[in-house]
Amino acid sequence: MSDAQANEAEKNIEIWKVKKLIKRLEAARGNGTSMISLIIPPKDQVSRAAKMLAEEYGTASNIKSRVNRQSVLSAITSTQQRLKLYNKVPPNGLVVYCGEILTSEGKERKVNIDFEPFKPINTSLYLCDNKFHTEALAELLESDQKDVVHKFSVDLPKKHGRGGQSALRFARLREEKRHNYVRKVAELAVQNFITADKVNVAGLILAGSADFKNDLNQSDLFDNRLATKVIKVVDVSYGGENGFNQAIELSAETLSNVKFIQEKKLIGKYFEEISQDTGRVCYGVEDTLKALELGAVEVLIVFENLEINRWVLKDSNGSETILHTTKQSEAANREQFMDRETGQEMEVVSSESFLEWIAEKYRDFGTTLEFVSDRSSEGQL
Repeated sequence: MSDAQANEAEKNIEIWKVKKLIKRLEAARGNGTSMISLIIPPKDQVSRAAKMLAEEYGTASNIKSRVNRQSVLSAITSTQQRLKLYNKVPPNGLVVYCGEILTSEGKERKVNIDFEPFKPINTSLYLCDNKFHTEALAELLESDQKDVVHKFSVDLPKKHGRGGQSALRFARLREEKRHNYVRKVAELAVQNFITADKVNVAGLILAGSADFKNDLNQSDLFDNRLATKVIKVVDVSYGGENGFNQAIELSAETLSNVKFIQEKKLIGKYFEEISQDTGRVCYGVEDTLKALELGAVEVLIVFENLEINRWVLKDSNGSETILHTTKQSEAANREQFMDRETGQEMEVVSSESFLEWIAEKYRDFGTTLEFVSDRSSEGQL
């Protein structure tokens, strides 16, 4: 797997984490206004946010309801403590959620979360409410970031209107300049989109107002490794920044399907290995974990909505057992939780989503983690 693919996989994991976090935060509710959402954008100052929280603490001290006042003050204090962990705002900004939420049993539970998002969050926010505000996080998932990696101008001669030898000479010069232009674009494409002899992009879109995009696409000058990555060719009405933006707009549907196409290829390769009986694949939680522990897994493919819990249990002798269960198996087979010697349920050391555990630990196994959905027919299998 290339560095670009590995970076893309890392980014997809961060996106998955934010999706899961948003879902969890949106479902949370509290009593009164004791749930704090704090977002500090890049280049802002931690000291400014700390000063603002100190002022908010003073204001909250005047809340008439004793219960609500204590809850709000506790949430502000927790937020201040989280803020003290940072000397400066991280490059992508800082997101903090603190407060007491109501569990499904009606009990109160403290939530303290702080993290640097996977890309810059250009929102400044402080809200004390009965819910956490995740709108800015949701906007991060709507990736519209545009970067110009190289820019250059070219002066191409127009068609010559006169006849005779002059016209032939101008036509020849014009064709030569057009050829050199295509060559230059092809060379720049290699410089920007191939690193260490490997393509560093998932796909390419060729756009332009004339025939150059088609000339490039069909030219022998265009590196074949890049030619196979072309997913769309579009006509635009403008040049420069306006043409760039129009190309993105016209390719919106294709761009949204890039992840879908990558997913189909990944799962297709997996089934191809199975059909050829290469012995290079395994499946199931336990067998896969054994392969991970041996350092034998290059790519780990996991369904993004897999509902499996990871339990660490301790028996009466102090020995720990790791158990992986679905909700159905937890209810149907309580024997797996039992201590054989005492006949009692073992002590629960920890319980968490297997997905969240593997998303944090996969690097320790030297593997690349790829989440897949059920959007494709392959993913549904």
